[in-house]
Amino acid sequence: MEKTALLFAGQGAQAVGMGKDLAAAYPSARALFDRADAVLGYDLAGICFDGPEAELTKTENAQPGIYLVSWVALALLKERVPGLEFQATAGLSLGEFTALAAAGAMSFEDGLKVVRLRGRFMQEACEATQGGMAAIIGLEEGPTREVCEATGVTLANLNCPGQIVVSGAADKIPAAVEAAKAKGAKRAIPLAVAGAYHSPLMAGAQPKLAAALADVALKTPEIPVIANVTALPHGGPGEIASLLVDQVTSSVRWEDSVRHLLAQGFTRFIELGPGTALTGFLKRIDKSVPVLNVADVASLEATVRILTSGS
Repeated sequence: MEKTALLFAGQGAQAVGMGKDLAAAYPSARALFDRADAVLGYDLAGICFDGPEAELTKTENAQPGIYLVSWVALALLKERVPGLEFQATAGLSLGEFTALAAAGAMSFEDGLKVVRLRGRFMQEACEATQGGMAAIIGLEEGPTREVCEATGVTLANLNCPGQIVVSGAADKIPAAVEAAKAKGAKRAIPLAVAGAYHSPLMAGAQPKLAAALADVALKTPEIPVIANVTALPHGGPGEIASLLVDQVTSSVRWEDSVRHLLAQGFTRFIELGPGTALTGFLKRIDKSVPVLNVADVASLEATVRILTSGS
C-alpha cells in the first residue's frame, strides 16, 4: 500500500499573489479566504493577493498568510480528489501548525489565530534583539556545528544535505560566514531576515506563545505529525504545546523528519502551500521519492491528474 505524507510550507515561502488564482477559480477557496478575514478581523486575503510586498513579509502577516494558502491548497485537493488518503503530516517551522491542523489536532480557526499571534510575538522578539541568519551551502552538519561553537551562533535549520541555516546575534553572522567558508562551504550567504529565528534570541516569544496555546483546544492527532524539535511524531495535547513552544528557539530538524518518514515506508509526498522549497529539500534527501505539490491552479490540476490516474 502506498503511504502518503503531506508537507506544509514555512516562512519565507510567501510571495505576493499567492492563492489569488485559486480564489478566482474555485468558490470554495474564495470562501475560505473570506472566512479567514472574518476570523482575524482584517483583510489578510488582500495582502496575500496584492501585497504590498513589505506588508506581506511582516512576520505577523506572512505566517497566517502561508498557513491560510496551505490550508486552501489542502481543502481544494480534498475537494478534487474525494478519496484522498494520507497517513502522516509534517511542516517546516510555521508549517508544523498547518500539519497539526490537517491531522485534526487543532481547528483551522484556532491554528490561524495562533500563528498570527506567533508571528507577532516573533516580530517583537526580533525588534528586541539584533539578530541575523546565514545559509551555509555545501558543508555537512559536523563542521557546521564547529563553526557555531567557534563563532557563538546556533544551528537554526537542518534542511537537507548541504543546506544548513545558522542563526544568532547580527554582529556574529559575518564571522560565521567566513568560518564556514574556511571550513570548505561552497557558499555562505547572510539572509535578509528580521532576526535570529530558531535561536535563543527568540526566547522572548516563548511565554507569550505558551499563553496563546493554553487557549487552543488541542487534541491528539488522528495520524502522526512529525515535530521539528524531535523529528518524531507528536504525542498528546500537553506535548504538542510544549514542543511548539520549544520550536521557537530550537533547531528545525527537517532532514531528520523526512528521513523518519522514509524509514516508516512513506513512498509519496505532497507539498501544500506557496513555493516548492520542501520539494527541493526532499529531492536532495532522496531524489527517488515522488513529490507532488499544490501552490496554484496549474500545480493543483497537475497533482489531481496524477492522483486520479493512479500513477
